[in-house]
Amino acid sequence: MKDVFTTVRERRTIRRFSAAPVEQERIISLVNEAAGLYEAKGSPHWRCLYFGTPESREELAESMMAKVTGTRLGKLLPAPMTDLLKKQITGTPAHMIFIAESAGTELERDENYAAVCSIMQTVQLLGWEQGLGMLWFSDPMILSESFYELIGWREGERFAGMLEIGYFDKAPRGRKRTPAERKWTIIGEDNSQLADAAPFSAYNVLRLLNEAVWAPNDGMREPWRFIYVTGDQTEASGKRRFSEEAPSPPFLLVVAREETDPHKQNEDYAAVCSLIQNFQLLAQSEGRHIRRRIPGWVYDRKQCESFGLRPLERIVAVLEAGEPKRYSNSGFRSPAVKITIN
Repeated sequence: MKDVFTTVRERRTIRRFSAAPVEQERIISLVNEAAGLYEAKGSPHWRCLYFGTPESREELAESMMAKVTGTRLGKLLPAPMTDLLKKQITGTPAHMIFIAESAGTELERDENYAAVCSIMQTVQLLGWEQGLGMLWFSDPMILSESFYELIGWREGERFAGMLEIGYFDKAPRGRKRTPAERKWTIIGEDNSQLADAAPFSAYNVLRLLNEAVWAPNDGMREPWRFIYVTGDQTEASGKRRFSEEAPSPPFLLVVAREETDPHKQNEDYAAVCSLIQNFQLLAQSEGRHIRRRIPGWVYDRKQCESFGLRPLERIVAVLEAGEPKRYSNSGFRSPAVKITIN
């Protein structure tokens, strides 16, 4: 990526695309490159489907509209309106659907979903640098039986969303983000005075988080919070007595607020994953390598509450400074990207 800081800040959600065709090879290349830039322990399993021909987009539109037209409200909609909705789908040059595959444990399911959401964000960033705009679409109204059949849905899989992709003429203005320090808690001593001398000091973590918050999130809910843990205070309070998986201070807990609506929960989890991916890419651009993982203890409510976790919050990831050879994908190779061309 050429200039990560600029790209993260300037990327926008695009809803109106030009009629210019998008090359299939370019999209496939973006997905493969994005997968290669995802760094986390484990081998996540996910797949995606590409719809780029007029025929495949027509079939996709029919499946997406099935639930709308099949409802009582949909039947009352005048034909010109439903035709317009369908035209918006078929008129978008390309669509990529991303799915986290099933897994045996909650941790593995979260690892798969975190990976696919992070990769979707990187696809958006890489595409933006090439003049491609995207809309991350996950409205449950499209999840009809015919849609599931079209994408070959398998039991236990998790729909991450669809990227609508195309060139555009004008980018919308950006909406302000809340500075990270307003959603920031420190446990232990504040080591911000270390500044650049320590790659994972509070100063450097906050500096990068203030850029990373320019992540896509539906309704601008900004569902994230940050808990920075440093010093020996964690040992004294017993907060590291959970397992051998305990990270060594300093480390960052990235927390998601949990909505009561399951769909919003998924959207907010995806938004936090996108922010984390921004953070890792920004750090990587400065030669800093950040280890991201989901240790098993994050599913123990008592252990999480020892870090000040609030009701209806969950830890999405633990971040800490790492070495590239030990924590990059070179040590944890992901399966080949599974792309189905329709």
